Amino acid sequence: MSKVRLAIVRQKYRPDGGAERFISRALEALDDDSLDLNIITRSWQGDPKPEWHLHICNPKKWGRISRERGFALAARECWQREKFDIVQSHERIAGCDIFRAGDGVHRVWLEQRARIVSPAQKLLTALSPYHRYVMAAEEEMFRSPALKKIICNSLMVKNDIMRCFQVPEEKFAVIYNAIDAQRFQPATPAERQQSRAALNLPADAKVFIYVGSGFERKGLKASVSALAATDAHLLVVGQDKQQAHYVEQARALGCEKRIHFVGVQHNVIPYYHAADALMLPTLYDPFPNVILEAMACGLPVITSFTCGGAEFIVDGEQGYVCDALDIAALTAAAQAVPVRSQDPRMGEAARERVLPCSPQQLASQLHALYQQVLRQA
Repeated sequence: MSKVRLAIVRQKYRPDGGAERFISRALEALDDDSLDLNIITRSWQGDPKPEWHLHICNPKKWGRISRERGFALAARECWQREKFDIVQSHERIAGCDIFRAGDGVHRVWLEQRARIVSPAQKLLTALSPYHRYVMAAEEEMFRSPALKKIICNSLMVKNDIMRCFQVPEEKFAVIYNAIDAQRFQPATPAERQQSRAALNLPADAKVFIYVGSGFERKGLKASVSALAATDAHLLVVGQDKQQAHYVEQARALGCEKRIHFVGVQHNVIPYYHAADALMLPTLYDPFPNVILEAMACGLPVITSFTCGGAEFIVDGEQGYVCDALDIAALTAAAQAVPVRSQDPRMGEAARERVLPCSPQQLASQLHALYQQVLRQA
């Protein structure tokens, strides 16, 4: 039996990115004799396996639109020339067989962002050639007759795409991201104590963790505002050019001693181990991996209706869900989450919920999807 030639399209492959972690888990899980794996990319960081074939498409670029359009044209030329059996794109490029909507719907993100920006910023966004290009590219791709399947990592994104582009339901496959539940495990009492001591956190305090770069989108302002009214601490893992603004916000609210900015961490596990819950009231996020990681580590999650991860949370069981900007509801949720050492049941329910999201489950779902697409060819 001849190998199926699968091409995965990702403009910049960074091992720490959410889409890339999906790709790498999928590739490792799917790495068997029946597949010939190809990556179409502009640039690759890290070490690909020797049997993965890299196709570098790096045309000149002069700005954001030229970067997106140039890569789209080069990637499409590459896959048309190579005649792959299946092309799975993680970028908005018309003509692919499968699109993974890992970034959600651009129009919906802009609708959500409009809730927090000034009238001048709204006008600039409306006039922005870049945003108009992305929305047009998205529309062309979703309406392309070549598109056979759309992978969504949450029902929220599937519903957004159906609402915005009237795509028929049979084109969708909801495949949640995978989590390595052996690596991400709840802290033992000793590990919790050790992590807290290393971070100078009080042993008996309630501690939340926020993980993500891009503080505006992922709701750090709302998190700080909500926790200012409590005596809880917040570990902020990630980076943002506007960090000084959030430090000043904490100072103005009188909680700067309880908000700890620790920067980007290559190993977040000790930080999860120091925490009692994850706080992530994101304005729009298809399904951040950090929710799976935190839940696997036995942490309840406080998040927003506009986060795909909310699908894994029943209020009061694995955490709490509210509007991203509802400070009173976020504060109430923060107060309701128990300190893990006193009552671990909510954290145990959180871990239980994500255990089915194994790399093996992801691999079997992708195998089934590829078989469907090949039958449609």
